[in-house]
Parts: sequence; structure tokens; C-alpha cells
Amino acid sequence: MSKNLLYDIAFYSILFLVVFFLSAVAVSQVILKSEAVTVPDLTGKTVAQARTELAKKDLSVAQRRSEFNDRWEKGLIVRQDPAPGSRIRVTKVVQIITSAGSEEVSVPDLQSKSLDDSLTLLREAGLLKGKLTQVHTAALPAGRIIAQRPAPGSIVERNSPVGLLISQGGQDPRFIMPDLIYRRADRVLARLQALDFKVADIRYVYYPGLAAGIVVKQDPPNGFRIQKRNRISLEVSR
Repeated sequence: MSKNLLYDIAFYSILFLVVFFLSAVAVSQVILKSEAVTVPDLTGKTVAQARTELAKKDLSVAQRRSEFNDRWEKGLIVRQDPAPGSRIRVTKVVQIITSAGSEEVSVPDLQSKSLDDSLTLLREAGLLKGKLTQVHTAALPAGRIIAQRPAPGSIVERNSPVGLLISQGGQDPRFIMPDLIYRRADRVLARLQALDFKVADIRYVYYPGLAAGIVVKQDPPNGFRIQKRNRISLEVSR
């Protein structure tokens, strides 16, 4: 075989390899370019909306964590990785961080509500139960909220305590226990019952030298301050 023929074969072989290599590079660049997509901006969207939008580009989403954010409502996306506009390969995962809501919350109006309802509203608002104080008042039934601190509508940090002033209802009037000793038991009982006092116990005992039906002992004693809900006990001669 002549030298010219060998040179021709070698030249065309090298040329073929060069053309093949360049073609392969070009094709690979086209393939790689076709597999890369632009990451959309997911900020302010819900996780469901982000999942739908990424699925159109063969991308998936993973929620990394939640954090308090005063700009975006609870559940909306506040940040993402990779950033919007980034070019990434298909089938990759976009990491997102969602909002846990604002760190500042509004204090609900608890006045005239029951304690149980108030605690539920505080919990839903992201607030804590503060100091509880109870007072007698006829303005509201027992167990209702008279006042609160901070006031309704105040803007406070999440997990702040709210103090509550609770009604114990109207205070019963107080009376001075009279001296019932040596009085007729039937008249004492009739008088106490007419005044709505509660006679809880009557014991009949033998008392030498005293006629039957006479009060010989009382509880509470004479002069003791009582209310109508207090229980009264008597010992009566038999």
C-alpha cells in the first residue's frame, strides 16, 4: 500500500473522530439543556399551589420547616431553595419554608364570656392565660369575665399572657346569728325557714328539768356572722 493512501486513511480517520466528537458534544449540550428547567417563584403560594406548578416542570417540592413571618399568612411559602430563576435539572427537589403566622397577634374580646370559652379563644389566638382574679359583683353571673388586660384589640407578641378578672356573682348579705337558747324550737324553725335559712340538723336530747321542745344548743353560736347558705344545727330538749 502506498504512503499516500496510508496518509489519506489516517487523515480521514482523524477527521471522522473530530467530527464525531464535536457532534457528540453538541448533542449532549442539547440534551442537557433540554433537561434543565427554570425554577418558578413560589413565594406567597400555598404548598398545594407550589406542588402543582412544579409538577408541570417535572420538579417536586419538600417542606423544610415553618417559621413566624409578619408578611405572609400562615401556610404560605416565605422562602425557597433553589431561588426563583435558578436553572436546575428536572426531577430535582425544591425546598420550601412556610409561614407559621405573625409573631404579633390581636387580643380577642373576652368580656362577658365564660372562663372556658375565654381560654379557648386565647389558645386559638396564640396567647396564654395570665393571672386570674375573682371578685363579687352583681353585674355578671359567676364565672363570667368582667375585664381583661391587655384590652381587646391590643397588638401583642404571640404567647403573651392575658390577665382576667372573673365574677363570683353577687355577694350574699351577712346576718348576725341571734340567741336561740331556751326558745321554743317550733317557733325558731318556722322563723328560720321563713327567712330562707337552712337548718341542717336537729338533735333531740334529754335535758333534766326542761320541758320538751326547747332549744338547748345552737351552731353557729349567738353573735356569729352568717349568710343564708350557711347550715344551722340545733339541739332540742325532749
